[in-house]
Amino acid sequence: PGPRMESLPEAVLIRILASIPAVDLVLACRLVCCQWKNLVDGAALWILKCQQEGLTGAESQENTENWQNFYFLSKKRKNLIKNPCGEEDLQHWGEVENGGDGWKIEELPGDFGKEFPSEEVHKYFVTSYEWCQKAQVIDLRAEGYWEELMDTTQPKVVVRDWYAGRSDAGCLYELRVKLLSENEDVLAEYKSETVAIPQDNDANWTEISHTFSNYGPGVCFVRFEHGGQDTLFWKGWYGVRVTNSSVTVEP
Repeated sequence: PGPRMESLPEAVLIRILASIPAVDLVLACRLVCCQWKNLVDGAALWILKCQQEGLTGAESQENTENWQNFYFLSKKRKNLIKNPCGEEDLQHWGEVENGGDGWKIEELPGDFGKEFPSEEVHKYFVTSYEWCQKAQVIDLRAEGYWEELMDTTQPKVVVRDWYAGRSDAGCLYELRVKLLSENEDVLAEYKSETVAIPQDNDANWTEISHTFSNYGPGVCFVRFEHGGQDTLFWKGWYGVRVTNSSVTVEP
């Protein structure tokens, strides 16, 4: 008979385990014996998996405390905002406030506008002559971010948005993001200043971002809300333009 698994050098066993899907490691392999549990709970196995799958870039830190969580968060990272660029009209956006002539979706670059920095973005939302606003609420548990992870690890919640005016009109822009408990109590909040873009501006796109960290236990939802209007009260859609909104949960 060949050698038993427990007789293998630990380094060899780690390499074998690293070839197994991560979910199976956590749900099955760590239950086999104390040795396997210690290896699955340890850093070496997950550092190797991160290296094998190209997850240890500049963003990884030497002081990463939980490489298992780092691995899962890196693999799961995606934009949690649905329909961020208006490709599906206003679908997935709730609590829509349609001031003036309401929200409209236009093709880039639009009249008196500039192309977006990324060629992957083709459309944007544009506001009218009275305040327009829309919101989206993200259910973190439904997206796979379990309670213990959010409460204990408290991964970064990174929020980004892009806005621009058209060069022939002035406009206003605001962003507000809240981290909410299961009962929708506000646990942390970010509110931008009211950005005023003057008439005869350069129409360039500007990114705004905020990172939530050390926000405490209990976060279940992220509420993303933005809006604006023009400042000349011209009928039509001369207000702020927004697109490529994002919310990501990161190591």
